[in-house]
Amino acid sequence: MNSPATAATQGPVYGHSSKEILKGWIAAGLWIGIIVVESTSYLSSDNTGHILFRVFHYLFGISPEHFRPLHTFIRKGGHFVGYAMLSFLLFRAWKATLPSLKRWTLKWSAIAFFMTAFVASMDEWHQTYIPSRTGTLHDVFLDSFAALTMQVLIAWFLLREQKAKP
Repeated sequence: MNSPATAATQGPVYGHSSKEILKGWIAAGLWIGIIVVESTSYLSSDNTGHILFRVFHYLFGISPEHFRPLHTFIRKGGHFVGYAMLSFLLFRAWKATLPSLKRWTLKWSAIAFFMTAFVASMDEWHQTYIPSRTGTLHDVFLDSFAALTMQVLIAWFLLREQKAKP
């Protein structure tokens, strides 16, 4: 462990503030809550399809045949964005919780990735018990890929930024 004098000469230690830790975990927890709500029968494909079809038909005159692939794209895009965001929020929470002198560590990214993949797995497993939903391994892979993509982007951005500073 570094002495306080050594740490002061090496730059700030990220994540010592209890407030920062709490903010990070509250944000991640709220996002998981959003995922849980989205996993209910109220936001099943049938329910979102009826609403979105009316909107797209009214605005663009889209037919049911052309709407089906668009609806699939919207739903899978929602999976990707939602789980990428969860991965980002979990990274932020772990960065605050496990302080380091570095701007990025593999530990933060790995834990965030595996936690996101776990939430995705539990979400899909939960959906297998809801008659109007279908839990699929395909969605777990999509969600995990979104988490991995976010972690790669975070690492690229933070490491690039770190190299740019003298």
